[in-house]
Amino acid sequence: MSVISWIVLGLLAGVIAKVLLPGRDPGGLIGTTLIGITGAFTGGWISARFLDRPISNDFYDGATWLAAIGGSLVLLIAYRILFGHSRPR
Repeated sequence: MSVISWIVLGLLAGVIAKVLLPGRDPGGLIGTTLIGITGAFTGGWISARFLDRPISNDFYDGATWLAAIGGSLVLLIAYRILFGHSRPR
């Protein structure tokens, strides 16, 4: 997949991660979007590097989507733990 398709996948994975993990995020929409993109790249890298699951060139591969969503969820949880209380309620 190209870098543009990873960015699109990351945007969608960020939205899905946000739906699966609702609540207030300190970064808002832009922060969540960036976390989704970074999570897609991170999840894909972890999947290819450590889980011995090479990333498919097909945009609609289920394992690629799961890796991207999983990476986004992990980064969103870590972001909330580190910066979750920095924004006034």
